[in-house]
Amino acid sequence: MAFLNSLPFLPADSLFLCLYITHSSLLSSPQLILCFAFCNLQIYLQIQSKDMDLFLPLLALAVLCTFLYLISLFYKSKPDGQNIPPGNTGWPIIGETLEFASTGRMGTPEKFVNERMKKYSSEIFKTSLIGERMAVLCGAAGNKFLFSNENRHVVSWWPQTHEKIMLFKQASTIGESKKVRGYLPEFLRPDNLRKYVEVMDCMARQQIVTEWTPGREVKALPLARKHTFALACQLFMSIDDPEQVARLADSFARVSAGLLAVPIDFPGTIFNRAIKAANMIRYELLPIIKKRRDLMAENKEMETRDLLRHLILSTDQDGKFMTEMEIADKILHLLVASHDTTSTVITFAVFYLADHPHVYEEVLKEQMEILKSKGPEKLLTFEDIQKMRYSRNVVNEVLRLSPPAPGAFKHVISDFTYEGFTIPTGWKAHWSVFSTHQNPKYFPDPKKFDPARFEGSGPMPFSFVPFGGGPRMCPGAEFARLVILSFIHNLVTRFRWEKLVPDEKVKFDPSPVPVNGLPIRLVPHKC
Repeated sequence: MAFLNSLPFLPADSLFLCLYITHSSLLSSPQLILCFAFCNLQIYLQIQSKDMDLFLPLLALAVLCTFLYLISLFYKSKPDGQNIPPGNTGWPIIGETLEFASTGRMGTPEKFVNERMKKYSSEIFKTSLIGERMAVLCGAAGNKFLFSNENRHVVSWWPQTHEKIMLFKQASTIGESKKVRGYLPEFLRPDNLRKYVEVMDCMARQQIVTEWTPGREVKALPLARKHTFALACQLFMSIDDPEQVARLADSFARVSAGLLAVPIDFPGTIFNRAIKAANMIRYELLPIIKKRRDLMAENKEMETRDLLRHLILSTDQDGKFMTEMEIADKILHLLVASHDTTSTVITFAVFYLADHPHVYEEVLKEQMEILKSKGPEKLLTFEDIQKMRYSRNVVNEVLRLSPPAPGAFKHVISDFTYEGFTIPTGWKAHWSVFSTHQNPKYFPDPKKFDPARFEGSGPMPFSFVPFGGGPRMCPGAEFARLVILSFIHNLVTRFRWEKLVPDEKVKFDPSPVPVNGLPIRLVPHKC
């Protein structure tokens, strides 16, 4: 029992587990998998310890899980007369989820997709992930199809953990999907980001000077996360108090961990802690939102052009303003959406530039030219960022090889046919960056780090999709690039660096993460 108590995602008491199963709808949920495994492990431990008091209740619980599984098979049976895509749905209920996750943990997430493309079809295959039957559309054509059929055949879909922690309802209808999309603020449009480049540059300078100290070991990943979260607090809500930022960052870290946890809401579980942390963030934001709204109503607020101001002024199609809690939810959503992207790409820019000195030299040359043209004291402008053509190609190559998001899931709202196969209503569809990013058909010698791929006309349309595409392309793409390029400018113009763990392994969980946090040694440029 001590072993089970040490697992952060398992409940410690079988009674609570029984109650949870009794009062939950698990027919399509991965929670059933965990319950079944838990029961069998408990039974095994009871037999080994010769403590048979709980043997029969646990055996009954295992039977209950099996019964629920058989019911789920009845409701998920293959539609008659439909030509379903080829593939394998794996083990009952659990499907191929473990293999999908394990390839990422081993640092080869592309393996899951590539092997099935070779075995079944290079265009489409079926699988079963996180308790859902799923069609994976592959290649540039598959990406284009899903991107262009949003709200017609598919709508965005998130796993249950996201729904419960982030407190949103699945956009299962066209109207709901459009409503969710309509809340995304104009703040994220590129033409409204120009004025924030100086803030990004200033905060990058401050963090690099104070925390990226030359001559000693620093870990790039946690420092990149700290910088991008502080920057988001400043640009989204004008929060610059270090203690408040640190409190929010601590809660946010628990939220991020919970988004990937097994969705069992018991005290002490990662998922439960994530729900509590998300609520803590909301309730810390509420007085900030109320104070700003009151000041704006009294015309006492200085002209602060941040995300919060825009959300306070935004109305829905009926002219109704959002409540303070709705605004807090939107800010939390955007923090989750933006944070991993920027911090991951900054980290892996450091990673790849250390491995490829000739690329570093080209980036340094370009950044020093920009620095000399304006002087060391002047802050970067949007026009300066536009001059960083080679550095932008480097960022694109980082996004290709180490994409922060592996793809996205869709909910099928009407039957459709693709490459001669029918995908039924109620299934999920998935597009993966790895079906193109790591595919020699689109990127010759795909493992090679080569920024020149993005020169000229660049890759084939819909083959380079780190931010999605079509009407659902991430509106924060340009925001992320501005943050990343302004940081690279400040780091490269001050330091060279070397990895302290040259062969550091990388796992995808689902974003790529150097397992040691990418420790490096910084060497300042000679004057």
